[in-house]
Amino acid sequence: MTLDEIRAGGKAGLARALAELERAPDAPATVALLDRAYAEPRAHVVGMTGPPGVGKSTLMNALISGWRQRGRTVGCIAVDPSSRRSGGALLGDRTRLTTDPEDQGVFVRSMAARDRLGGLAALTVSSMVLMRALYDMVLIETVGVGQSETDVVGVADTVLFCVQPGSGDSLQFMKAGIAEIPHVVVVTKADMGAAAVRARADVLGALGLGGDGYEGWEPPVLMVSSAQRQGVEDLLAGIDAHGDFLAENGRLAAARQTQAEAWLVEALRERFGREGVRRAGNLTLEAGESPFGRLAELAVHLRVD
Repeated sequence: MTLDEIRAGGKAGLARALAELERAPDAPATVALLDRAYAEPRAHVVGMTGPPGVGKSTLMNALISGWRQRGRTVGCIAVDPSSRRSGGALLGDRTRLTTDPEDQGVFVRSMAARDRLGGLAALTVSSMVLMRALYDMVLIETVGVGQSETDVVGVADTVLFCVQPGSGDSLQFMKAGIAEIPHVVVVTKADMGAAAVRARADVLGALGLGGDGYEGWEPPVLMVSSAQRQGVEDLLAGIDAHGDFLAENGRLAAARQTQAEAWLVEALRERFGREGVRRAGNLTLEAGESPFGRLAELAVHLRVD
């Protein structure tokens, strides 16, 4: 299936393509499809992370609604905890979304995290790259494991970190591994009043200890109540502002190349171990070079050797 055929096939075509991607990730046709999709990025990719129960799915609903009202198409990847028995997605975030199944401008795919501890599923990157070529916005919700779900930085252009008032999340945020993640911090359930104000103050204090942010970008800390539609417009504007920031001076292309190179190294390590990475040699990608085609070429050489 080609990228043009997937575009013509709508949501059903994309569903078939994702199923084939999972069934035969190393097939030449799959690699060719991903190479083409990687070369034609369209979407701004937003990653959403934070502890379970913080309200990520409710916020996901609000963001989808806001983008659709602006005429933007949205592809969503919801990564769930896994069933120990079947290995499948345990919660199924799609059941908590209120999107119109007839709306061809919204596509939601649930994925099981399985044995991955970084908050993402093994197929998240390839699925994101495919959706990125098809939609205006791609939204990725991590599994929500608390302190280790930092892999989202490797797939998203803009990372949202969600903090719930009165839960201690703001204290967890002060741990360096989490504080270095977000481009935008969202204090959810802002209708809780004083507790939300305190949580925002705690996060601002933690950010103040973290230096100068992301090369000139100062992560905003926004208070949002998805249920009350409070602060959602500011959040949408904040995401767009970060997108505009990335568009300056080649920041977006540089960030995506760094992500692609990191994914290539990790994919090689998973298949061939640290010795395979060493034997692969220089893993720097040329500007615009797809990591999927490069991985396929390296895999052939490493197996022969």
